[in-house]
Amino acid sequence: MSTASPAAAPDPSAVHKDTLPSVHWDDPARAAAFERWLAALQPLHGLLPASLRPASADASFRRYLRIDSTVGTSFIVMDAPPAHEDCRPFVKVAGLMREAGLEVPRILAWDEALGFMLLTDLGNHTLLERLDAQQPDAARPLLLQAAELLVAWQRASTPGVLPPYDEALLQRELALFPDWYLARHRGVSLSEAERAQLSQQFDLIVGRCLAAPSVYVHRDFMPRNLMAPRTPGGPLGVLDFQDAVYGPLSYDIASLMRDAFISWDEEFVLDITVRYWERARRAGLMDFEDWHRDFGAFYRAVEWMGLQRHLKVAGIFARLTLRDGKPKYLADAPRFIAYIRATASRYAELAPLLRLIDRAEGQVAASGFAFGRI
Repeated sequence: MSTASPAAAPDPSAVHKDTLPSVHWDDPARAAAFERWLAALQPLHGLLPASLRPASADASFRRYLRIDSTVGTSFIVMDAPPAHEDCRPFVKVAGLMREAGLEVPRILAWDEALGFMLLTDLGNHTLLERLDAQQPDAARPLLLQAAELLVAWQRASTPGVLPPYDEALLQRELALFPDWYLARHRGVSLSEAERAQLSQQFDLIVGRCLAAPSVYVHRDFMPRNLMAPRTPGGPLGVLDFQDAVYGPLSYDIASLMRDAFISWDEEFVLDITVRYWERARRAGLMDFEDWHRDFGAFYRAVEWMGLQRHLKVAGIFARLTLRDGKPKYLADAPRFIAYIRATASRYAELAPLLRLIDRAEGQVAASGFAFGRI
C-alpha cells in the first residue's frame, strides 16, 4: 500500500542528530552494511548522514528515509530487505513511467544485493494532504491533473511488458476478504452454502472486470501515492508503483476516486470520472463496445472494478492489523465497507454479497435495487 507523507526537510546547516527522529534497525549487521553503503555515496552527493530520518512508512517490509545534502537538497533512501522485497519491479516500472512522461523518482544508486537505493526526492507533501472532501471545487484541478497522468500512463501500454492482472491474481486478492476480514476480523463463519455463493459472486465480479480492455495499471493510483506539485503548475509525482500490472483499464480511475483515505460525494466522483473518460476517449482508450459513446457503460465497469478492489483492500487492512501489527489501516476499513455496500445495493445480481456484508456488519439491507444508475 501507500507511503505516509514525509516530514518537511530542515535547514541542513542546522541539522543536529539528537533533534531528528532516529532510524531504528532490527538487524545490527544490516545497519552496519547500510552505514558502509551510505558512506561510499556521501562524497558524490554531498550527503549529511546526521540528517538521516524516517520519511514514510510502508505497508510492506519496505521503508523510506530522507537525508539532506550540503547544497540544501534532500534525497530519499529506500530500505528494502531482499529477503522480503524485490526492487527490480520498482526499477522497471520507474523506467516505463518516465518514458510515458510521468514524474517519478530517479534512481541515483542501487545496491541490488543489499536492497538499498538512493532516489531523488519528489517533495514533502502528498496530494492527499492538499485535498479536502468538503472543498471539491478546490480539489478538481489537482484530480484532473491526476487524470491526465493516468491517460498518459495508459496510452503507453504495451502487452507482455508487465505481469498480467489475470483471473488467478484477481481471485487471490478477493480471497483475502473472507479469510482475513470476515473470518479473522469479524469472526464470521461461513457455511458451505455461503462459501459456494460467495465464490459465485467472486466469479461474477472477476468476469465483469476482465471484460474491460487491458492497459498498464498502477494498482494503487490514489492521492496518497501522488506527490503534490512543488511549484504552481508543476507536475504531480507518482510513487508506490512497483506492483504495476497489465490489466483492466477501469482499475486506476476507480482507485483515484474511491480512495482508501478520503471520500467524495458521488456527484463529484462522477464529475471527475466523466472528465477522465472524455480525455481517455480522445486518446483512443475507449474504443471498446459502446464505451466511446456511452459513459454509463464505462462507469458501470468502474463500479464493478472498484468492488473487487474494495473487497481486496478490506482484507489487506485486516491482515495488516492482525498479522503485521499495523492497526492504523483497519481504522479506514469502514470506508471500504461503505463502498462495497453502495455498489452491491445497485445491482440485483450482487444481492447475496450485500446480505453477507450486512450480516458481518450487523446492518439491515435496504430493499430494492438500482440497475445501473448512469
